Amino acid sequence: MEGTSKIRLGLRANWSQFLLLVVVNAFVGAMVGLERTVVPLLAEEEFGLASRTAILAFILTFGLVKALANLAAGGLGDRWGRKWVLVAGWVVGLPVPLLLIWAPSWNWVLGANALLGINQGLCWSTTVIMKIDLVGPRQRGLAMGLNEFAGYVAVSLSALATGYLAATYALRPHPFYLGIGFALAGLVLSLFFVQETQSHARREAQLRDGEAETARPSFAQVLLLTSWKDRALFAASQAGMVNNLNDSMVWGLLPLFLARAGLGVERIGVVAAVYPGVWGMGQLVTGALSDRWGRKPLIVGGLWVQALGIALVLAVRRFELWVLAAGFMGLGTALVYPTLLAAISDVAHPEWRGSAVGVYRLWRDGGYAVGALLSGLLADALDMSWAIGAIAALTGLSGLVVAAVMYETLVRET
Repeated sequence: MEGTSKIRLGLRANWSQFLLLVVVNAFVGAMVGLERTVVPLLAEEEFGLASRTAILAFILTFGLVKALANLAAGGLGDRWGRKWVLVAGWVVGLPVPLLLIWAPSWNWVLGANALLGINQGLCWSTTVIMKIDLVGPRQRGLAMGLNEFAGYVAVSLSALATGYLAATYALRPHPFYLGIGFALAGLVLSLFFVQETQSHARREAQLRDGEAETARPSFAQVLLLTSWKDRALFAASQAGMVNNLNDSMVWGLLPLFLARAGLGVERIGVVAAVYPGVWGMGQLVTGALSDRWGRKPLIVGGLWVQALGIALVLAVRRFELWVLAAGFMGLGTALVYPTLLAAISDVAHPEWRGSAVGVYRLWRDGGYAVGALLSGLLADALDMSWAIGAIAALTGLSGLVVAAVMYETLVRET
């Protein structure tokens, strides 16, 4: 590890690169925000899809591909460096808005979402890993809070902007013009301004282990450890999956549920924006709180607040109360999202942390596919209300699993 001794870890020492990565991740979030309001409505109004399972296939495609891209991003970043994985993700993302603008059939939308899944998996995973590299062990929660704040505030603003453009003009093409700018800006910043951070991870390993050589586990060992063998990593992985399972339902079914209740596209856009907006803004606080209070209580409490918000969607029939329900869902996710990433980073060694984050994000974003399939099947077989209620119950149950199984991962300095 010679040559790394001059590298300094911490937010203050690396603030310029950290801030740049925050901006890059905002563009990553804005890309997925393009679809939050418009695409489920596009499925019904332009492509004539009636089956909820068929409509939610775009999220299923996105989730499966993103989960696998997450897995690839972690391992490739550990072996080949972070920056070029980030750049590759942006190159894949460039055609997405163009495909959505020109799509003559629903299969084109599914293809665009496969590319979007690769873009999100490679880019978001890599910005997460790079920020963890830069800050070191003391400010992981804060770093993840800032990262997820940028990404999900951008999701919110993008969903709000596309809802406004769709209400003002049409569902296509105007809302997707924004995506062309997002993809180009992310690629330029990543290619010409972002610097490699892998040496920072090596410096942390040196500080943690001294000069001792640490045996690097195989990928299969990391996969098994993160998925099952370590109680904290298992609890975090299942919580992440359930979190994105309920997010999949909110993304795919909530606009349809609200449209059936009589809301116009602009008001649906407001509800769709409040959820990731509170989620994003809240993480400015919750990530740092997890560095002080610990990871486990925020994860358990967050899952239960999510479940309350989802249940509230079914219990009310007014726009203002649906906005409140979206706020509860956003608050619960703000408590959970950065804290889970911080917990994974607490347990995983710096030399294989990227791979562990990739495995965790495999399970977490696999929740999109599971949620899309489960929500669609329940909505078709029973009703959208039954589907939403089932997701609320699963979210509450996940909180119980964390409470029973997870140990506290934050090691406080004495």
